[in-house]
Amino acid sequence: MTEPGVVPLSGPRFHTDPHALYREMRRDHGPLAAVELPGGIPAWLVLGYREMHQVTSSPELFPRDVSLWNQWPNIPPDWPLLPMVGSPMPSIYFTAGAEHRRHLAMVEPALESVDPFELRRVCESSADRLIDAFCGRGTAELVADFAEPLPVLVLAWLLGFPDSEGPGLARAMKVMADGGADAQAAHGQFMQYMQHLLAVKKATPGEDLVSRMLTCPARFTDEEYVNDLMAVTAAGHLPTANWLVNSVCLMLTDDRFAAALGGGRRSVDQAMNEVLWEDSPTSILAGRWAARDTRLADKTIRAGDLLLLGLAAANTDPHVRQSVGAAAHTGNSAHFAFSHGEYRCPFPAQQIAETIARTGIEVLLDRLPDIDLAVPAPRLTRRPSPFLRGMASLPVVFTPVRALGGFQ
Repeated sequence: MTEPGVVPLSGPRFHTDPHALYREMRRDHGPLAAVELPGGIPAWLVLGYREMHQVTSSPELFPRDVSLWNQWPNIPPDWPLLPMVGSPMPSIYFTAGAEHRRHLAMVEPALESVDPFELRRVCESSADRLIDAFCGRGTAELVADFAEPLPVLVLAWLLGFPDSEGPGLARAMKVMADGGADAQAAHGQFMQYMQHLLAVKKATPGEDLVSRMLTCPARFTDEEYVNDLMAVTAAGHLPTANWLVNSVCLMLTDDRFAAALGGGRRSVDQAMNEVLWEDSPTSILAGRWAARDTRLADKTIRAGDLLLLGLAAANTDPHVRQSVGAAAHTGNSAHFAFSHGEYRCPFPAQQIAETIARTGIEVLLDRLPDIDLAVPAPRLTRRPSPFLRGMASLPVVFTPVRALGGFQ
């Protein structure tokens, strides 16, 4: 049973009306709330913008070191959120200090080496291929038909795995991220994909991200390579898909962005930036662990306590939105959508995600200029996850058009 004053981190409100829930949590608990994860596991949810900046700017006090967690004795081996919260493993995501920087020195140069013009070409051709499959019907479900498979196709090119493996890999990542009963099994499948990919690239290197990672002069174990590949792939899939589909949804439901439907590229930029502020693809990020007893927002944090980063809540904190809110739609990027500080999403990874989402939107609007919702906006539903903010589906209608290779 949840203790009085502790908010269960579950339930439909996290994906139906999270901002109203965050407002209530701020009112009742301030910028830091005690929460309970499924299974009765306690944690802290950072809601305040200033507190988020404090936590993410203090890697020594709040490292991303899951081995510090004081709840390990209470975590069952089959806990469904373990793949999302993390387990002690050597990777870019679950290491701290010098060890984290060692992994970053291998992953970041590989990401920086991606040719932006070739990336854009692959994004365009992949988007066209997906649209060709449904453009003659006059209807589509943009999450399953477009937003989710597009990043997978681009990741297949980036990482060097066959397109045929994309659907299975995407399913494994989606089930893992939703944190349900099958999350652990999906995590195992995801790992198997990356283990196989690593073995192939060790045997036959190519012009791909994995092969570039393998050229790093520092020595890494196969386990470290696989864990880093899992981190890069998972971060590049659903958050990018959510950014794309949340932006399209905003354009279809908000008159301020109607120009995007007529080819207004500035409106696309504004919609994508607004989503990072108001509808962040990653709502809650796990996590940070307190290195010692400390105080945060007038709360006592014990050594080993888990802090969950409420990125979406911090982005909409009214205490700071008075100063940044007016500029949020005109290029202000002081949001936490990619986290912040030493453990932020590497900048080249942010650029890759933006290219995939932006190119997908632009190709979609070019090909289907009269696209519209197929159902009333209030009937749209969100993913059942407090961690990721995306659409469960986005049904649309449009005038059927000829595929680039003829009617399908």
